[in-house]
Amino acid sequence: MERFASVERKTNETEIRLKFGVDGEGNSSIKTGVPFMTHMLDLFTKHGKFDLTVDANGDTEVDDHHTTEDIGICLGQTLLEALGDKRGIKRYGNAFVPMDEALAQVVIDLSNRPHLEFRAEFPSQKVGTFDTELVHEFLWKLALEARMNLHVVVHYGHNTHHMIEAIFKALGRALDEATTIDPRVKGIPSTKGML
Repeated sequence: MERFASVERKTNETEIRLKFGVDGEGNSSIKTGVPFMTHMLDLFTKHGKFDLTVDANGDTEVDDHHTTEDIGICLGQTLLEALGDKRGIKRYGNAFVPMDEALAQVVIDLSNRPHLEFRAEFPSQKVGTFDTELVHEFLWKLALEARMNLHVVVHYGHNTHHMIEAIFKALGRALDEATTIDPRVKGIPSTKGML
């Protein structure tokens, strides 16, 4: 069974079409109007071995907030739908990723209990024109809509671009591990009998 979902979201601020395949090959076609977010989503897709298509148009003349937030919402919704009842998955994922002087860790539990624990302090408020506070906004909306427990820790680093890049690579790798089908898992990986 192919684990795939798509969503269209249209508001007065953004219009987004997003397709997400869990069992992909790292292929991406991403147009966000937010160049730094496009770059980060491409990294996430490649390192998670997902397939992702994003076509987003938003009010970037105001700032990048609405577009970034709504992409997080759409990605979370498609992930939740694509995983279905989560039968047979590993459920947990953990990844450390270095990027030059920076080291990021992402830990995931696909628990159906949304939570974001975010431990990162960026030296710069912007990378190019991108507001670095939007990394938290994106991750919180992703965790909320995917109903996952998401812990993000940047252990150290001094280049903001490197720190954020390490987060998105680790996010892809941890999510790949958590969504992997484990043949030893019989049914739903929870003593509750559901996730």
